[in-house]
Amino acid sequence: MENRFIPISPEDMKQRGWDQLDFLFISGDAYVDHPSFGPAIICRLLEKHGYRVGIIAQPDWRSTREFSRLGKPRLGVLISAGNMDSLLNKFTAAKKYRSQDSYSPGGAAGRRPDRTSIVYSNRVRELWKSVPIIIGGIEASLRRFAHYDYWSDSVRRSILVDSRADLLVYGMGEKQVLDIASQLSQGVKAADIVSVPGTCYLADSLEHLWDYIEMPGYEAVAEDKQEFAQAFRLQYLDQDPIRGKTLVQKHQDVFLIQNSPALPLTSEEMDEIYDLPYQRTFHPSYDDMGGVPAIEEVKFSIVSHRGCYGGCSFCAIVSHQGRIIQSRSQESILREARILTQMPDFKGYIHDVGGPTANFRHPSCASQGERGTCKERHCLSPSPCRQLNTDHSDYLELLRALRQVPGVKKVFVRSGLRYDAILAGNNREFLEELCRHHISGQLKVAPEHVSPQVIRLMGKSDKQVYLRFAFLYKEINARLNKKQYLVPYFMSSHPGATVKDAIELAEFLRDTGYHPEQVQDFIPTPGSLSTCMYYTGIHPLTGEKVHVAKSLTEKKLQRALLQYRDPQNYQLVHQALTQAKRQDLIGYGPKCLIRPPRDDRRDQNKAPRPKQRRLAASRNQKNKFVGK
Repeated sequence: MENRFIPISPEDMKQRGWDQLDFLFISGDAYVDHPSFGPAIICRLLEKHGYRVGIIAQPDWRSTREFSRLGKPRLGVLISAGNMDSLLNKFTAAKKYRSQDSYSPGGAAGRRPDRTSIVYSNRVRELWKSVPIIIGGIEASLRRFAHYDYWSDSVRRSILVDSRADLLVYGMGEKQVLDIASQLSQGVKAADIVSVPGTCYLADSLEHLWDYIEMPGYEAVAEDKQEFAQAFRLQYLDQDPIRGKTLVQKHQDVFLIQNSPALPLTSEEMDEIYDLPYQRTFHPSYDDMGGVPAIEEVKFSIVSHRGCYGGCSFCAIVSHQGRIIQSRSQESILREARILTQMPDFKGYIHDVGGPTANFRHPSCASQGERGTCKERHCLSPSPCRQLNTDHSDYLELLRALRQVPGVKKVFVRSGLRYDAILAGNNREFLEELCRHHISGQLKVAPEHVSPQVIRLMGKSDKQVYLRFAFLYKEINARLNKKQYLVPYFMSSHPGATVKDAIELAEFLRDTGYHPEQVQDFIPTPGSLSTCMYYTGIHPLTGEKVHVAKSLTEKKLQRALLQYRDPQNYQLVHQALTQAKRQDLIGYGPKCLIRPPRDDRRDQNKAPRPKQRRLAASRNQKNKFVGK
């Protein structure tokens, strides 16, 4: 049987008649040949454009031996830590080791090093001094500037400086990689590739630049939180492919230079990427190890678009995929659906059709293509922009077309939905059809909090918007005679959130009758606005001071309040309510969150109950006889 996977061994190269690769791709994830995995996309795209590409997945980083398995490549080495930041992949919000790694064979943890991009790049540099090294992926993308690292609680240099790589590709990377590959194949030295949008490089001087913004340097942001906030503000406001300028940040004796972001992909370019000949599963070499668990979530799901204009402060998508939506054509998506129906283990169910936000299928407004995204305004918060395109008809037509594909029984939507975007327009028909055909019992949404000050800092909509949507959702499902539920996600300990705010959220949960089984603690991941607030205690866009829950105790109190009904959280909830002087929520009334402690209960009931009186009398009578 013909092996249609990207080569991973010398034997694979020999079967293709290759004696040398053009590009070697080294990945921190196991090799899964599916369009939800970045390494597969980049390798398939290079392959289509005539380059010889091989993959080494999760090499033993303790020596250089496995890095040389496929030989020295002719043009360069591409490195990605994988679909997640390597430290987020390894540690929880409490900085404890995760027991599983869904992107590794059998879900086994420990198959990649901390700071994977840096370690892999330095190993390659040890092995081949002059081979061009290009790092990319989510880890490199979000750590491209001097950044706060939660796991070491320190400000670190740009990952490009520490990795000793030649170039850093930020964003999704397809345009950049093809441009770099073309220049390298024409004999251009890596050090001279300085004009590719969506890339960063290092330079000894700024003489070749003419229009740029210089941010506070690494030394300044590492010592002064005001400088850190100012640097982040400049980064955040200029991440736009049309109006964004070149950004510069000095690191000791060298300058980190970020070119403006790559232009959004056209629908034709998106179609080309998702029409590539993916095998849509993990490499067969993992069969005996139990496969790669991450494929299960996406195997029968379809990516319809990229980008998000939601503007959530804690999300780094704006720094990676950008705010401008890039969509595939309906024809391309239908072709993928037909491919799914031919897979032997397809049962008729497409698990998801969407992107970072399912119901964002087109740019938020017509002016983005000419002027870029608004520099000082978000599309949805604090309220929807008047220019916002709220039409859901294109997404609705897509879902209808997918339902008609032979072999498809059901098409579900499991990506996050922005309910504020649904309510902002006349989209009742969309919601009714969604409830009728595309929900598998539960619709997941993310109000995240209800406290006005926390919602504002999160970049989310007011709780009244959520309540309006919840009412409409319930009304529609009742009319359709469907038992389908709304599952809201909430977050604890986000910058700006106090114990008082957590109590307000607990009261909201009490009043709405919802009891979350899981609560997400805020994790300060590199590249997000919320992480800047967490580290500095400053909102970088307004300059206001922000309360930050950094102690483990306060984080536990906030988290416990969101699950106040859990008996294991009783002491923490009692402590939080007492500290906040909210003893009115401790008692037996309908508004109380918890009952009084047992000792307090005895004090409140000094008069013994009838049964207790009989027992007491019996003991007294017994003592009387013993006394005789």
